[in-house]
Amino acid sequence: MLSEIAFYGAIETGLIYGLVAFGIYISFRVLDFPDLTVDGSFPLGAAVAAVLIMQGWNPWVATGAAVLAGMAAGAVTAMLNVKLKILNLLASILTMIALYSINLRVMGRPNIALLGEETVLTPWYSLDLAYHQVPVLLFVIVVFIALILLWRFMKSETGLAMRATGANPRMARAQGIATGAMIILGVAVSNGLVGLAGALFAQSQGAADVTMGVGVIVIGLASLIGGEAVITPTTVIRALVACVVGAIIYRLAIALALNADFLGFKAQDLNLITAILVTLAIVLPGARNSLVNKLTRKKA
Repeated sequence: MLSEIAFYGAIETGLIYGLVAFGIYISFRVLDFPDLTVDGSFPLGAAVAAVLIMQGWNPWVATGAAVLAGMAAGAVTAMLNVKLKILNLLASILTMIALYSINLRVMGRPNIALLGEETVLTPWYSLDLAYHQVPVLLFVIVVFIALILLWRFMKSETGLAMRATGANPRMARAQGIATGAMIILGVAVSNGLVGLAGALFAQSQGAADVTMGVGVIVIGLASLIGGEAVITPTTVIRALVACVVGAIIYRLAIALALNADFLGFKAQDLNLITAILVTLAIVLPGARNSLVNKLTRKKA
């Protein structure tokens, strides 16, 4: 069983990765744009926020700058695809590789410690709550606001144009939609959310590291696919809720696997556990539907 601290820690991290899942939902589901930039924009957000906080900036302003940095990274990927006609997957890989060097430039060294610095969490520790409960409360509020804003955006005229671009770009162009601009905007917003997640993660963990983005795309996809297996994404709001639920379930599953002695998993098995969870999330919904169809045919 999980201890209370481990449980709240899993919820805290799950909420942060829920923001990553939002970003991946926009790129993979809305735009049908396979984007690996997130492995670079996540540590970019962390690096920008950490450097600015160390320089005495207000933590929320530093976090906002991290969002803008993530959006800039996403826009570069999209422009490589739209303007230079580079395959979307390759464009994202090129940006991701470049961001490794850029993140080192931003921080000036491989990692930055934020211990003792004021972060977005600092004022919240004055509340009458346990230390490990404070980040969960703040991140619930941040994720809820992001979810509502994203939902409203997707229902707006621009959001509908973006969804049309992903669903049928040829038809969207025939209707006068600037599909290139929609792709650039969508990928920028996607990586802005990932940059926000990186900034919050760095402040939550007390450090920013140039390697902290490794595997973020897999975690985000695991959260997205796992959430859709639990909550059928028939509407935008259900899809966004599924992202958060999937991220929290993923982190709880990881925590349970690592704390269950009889399974024999250790910290170095994290990627193996992730691969197993993603495989199950992909296979189980199809197996469930097949079983339901067989039972339905038998009853008929």
